[in-house]
Amino acid sequence: MNTATTHYPMNGAARQPGFFARAEAWLDEQGKGAWIAAMLLGFIFIWPVGLALLAYMIWSKRMFKASCTGVTRTRHMHKSSGNSAFDSYKNETLRRLEEEQDNFEAFLKRLRDAKDKAEFDQFMDERAKTARDDDASESSSTGNA
Repeated sequence: MNTATTHYPMNGAARQPGFFARAEAWLDEQGKGAWIAAMLLGFIFIWPVGLALLAYMIWSKRMFKASCTGVTRTRHMHKSSGNSAFDSYKNETLRRLEEEQDNFEAFLKRLRDAKDKAEFDQFMDERAKTARDDDASESSSTGNA
């Protein structure tokens, strides 16, 4: 994605893009690794520059472009190879992978829900035990008086 475009002012003369626009275009051409390397170098040498690059990468969604596209989106981006047998195989494989991914994500959700429920049940049991202990100590202290 080349974001450094030539701007035409009102008088019609072409204007050269600024340093930041050229740097952004160059980093875009190099890929996400270049953005991450620039951010890390910024953190190492001048931490506010690294922080600013991280914020910009998140704000402009550069951080998530390639990593979060997922199988569903990439499936529609592939063109036909011209071989119908291969295209059929590819589509079936992608469909199966999508189904497996959906099943795995559902499994992870059930796993997280079960963990949350277990933690909540443990909290409620501890709370009930504390309440019983408090009641027992109150009844024993009033009985001794």
